[in-house]
Amino acid sequence: MQYEPVIGLEIHAQLLTRSKIFCGCSTTFGAGPNTHTCPVCLGMPGVLPVLNRDVVEFTIKMALATHCRIAPYSQFARKNYFYPDLPKGYQISQYELPLARGGWVRVLSEGASRTVRIHRIHMEEDAGKLVHDDFQPVSYVDFNRTGVPLIEIVSEPEIRSPEEAAAYLRTLREILRYLEICDGNMEEGSMRCDANVSLRPVGEEKLGVKTELKNMNSFRNVQRALEFEIRRQRALLERGEPVVQETLLWDAGRGVTVSMRGKEEAHDYRYFPDPDLVPIEVDEEWIERIRQGLPELPEAKRERFVRDYGLPTYDAEVLTSSKALAGYFEQAAERFPQPKIVSNWIMSELMRELKRDERDIEECPVPPDSLAELLHLIENGTVSGKIAKTVFDEMYSTGGKPGEIVREKGLVQVTDASAIEVIIDEVLAENPAEVADYRAGKEKLFGFLVGQVMKKSKGKANPKVVNDLLRSKLSS
Repeated sequence: MQYEPVIGLEIHAQLLTRSKIFCGCSTTFGAGPNTHTCPVCLGMPGVLPVLNRDVVEFTIKMALATHCRIAPYSQFARKNYFYPDLPKGYQISQYELPLARGGWVRVLSEGASRTVRIHRIHMEEDAGKLVHDDFQPVSYVDFNRTGVPLIEIVSEPEIRSPEEAAAYLRTLREILRYLEICDGNMEEGSMRCDANVSLRPVGEEKLGVKTELKNMNSFRNVQRALEFEIRRQRALLERGEPVVQETLLWDAGRGVTVSMRGKEEAHDYRYFPDPDLVPIEVDEEWIERIRQGLPELPEAKRERFVRDYGLPTYDAEVLTSSKALAGYFEQAAERFPQPKIVSNWIMSELMRELKRDERDIEECPVPPDSLAELLHLIENGTVSGKIAKTVFDEMYSTGGKPGEIVREKGLVQVTDASAIEVIIDEVLAENPAEVADYRAGKEKLFGFLVGQVMKKSKGKANPKVVNDLLRSKLSS
């Protein structure tokens, strides 16, 4: 029997507010344990939470960016469960009346574009963090993260492959970062993903028994965990054994899922409206004001880059993968209006160096105007393409301006025909056998001879002049 996977993702994104969702404590990452806490986020008796308005605005931004319907009336609820990192014994979340429902995003996976629907987006507070001792059987609790605002984005169960799940996750991360409401750092836990996955016979409408996967801190791990779990469930079904509904942890080191606990249902959490928080009312004027302030989003920017700059779709996808990278390209292309050449240099030379150094584009030592200046030097013949790469390496390592580097290091391209002719005569005299073979019909040797000229000129000779003069001398 053939089976198909059915996948739904629950994505938690920490919002980039300065203070927590219900108190004034800082949300800054990396502070000393339990230094960003107060009676409110620790759930002390008699305290009352007060909603951070920015949390609502950030959630509305994400809802609008993903085409959701904003509820005019929503409500917080208490999600009751006990765990050491949850000081109140419940989490303030939303259940029956979330802020947004019914959105969608388009994802590109394996060369095809399709729409993935979003079931709901709601606000909630984060829990604390358990730190396990490596040398003794004890755990410590850091409550700094307790009360940090989250949005949970729940997809419909209609993702059909691990590759598509990773593509959907990347798409949402791009949107969150473009909106500047979440940094999307999965390794630090500011964006986390849980996956529900089940298998069913191809053509069957009824969903199979699902498992929930946790502890996936990268796009690659999301894809690997889903691939493993699909294989595991398929093997069970083919042996005639049942799939047990449970929560599984992904062990990235071993490449396997490990049973954590039985999977809870909504009724296990005993949701009820939080009596300490008033309902949230959002009017159209508020929504429209936020809508007017939205930036150009990744999908629209990609389409514009293809339409207005004439870039291939692949280039547009790479350049719009982050808002900062897209901005860098546009600034450089404004100063050197040949977009494809600018794109090629960014995607090859620049991104190679950034990847090697594990830097973001915001940390790039070569500003857009310097890259544009270098491209102008190539265009006007001051430097050759080969020498330009040497200049670029110097720009990247020192932050220097291309014109100054070219002058200081004497890298100006040689275009004087008489000077180049002298070098060509030397090369022909040093390679008589190759010259004879070329004249006997081995035309591939022309490239070898050009290379020798360029080598002798230390890459400074103008390639077009070299080609023209060399061809003329060989034919005489």
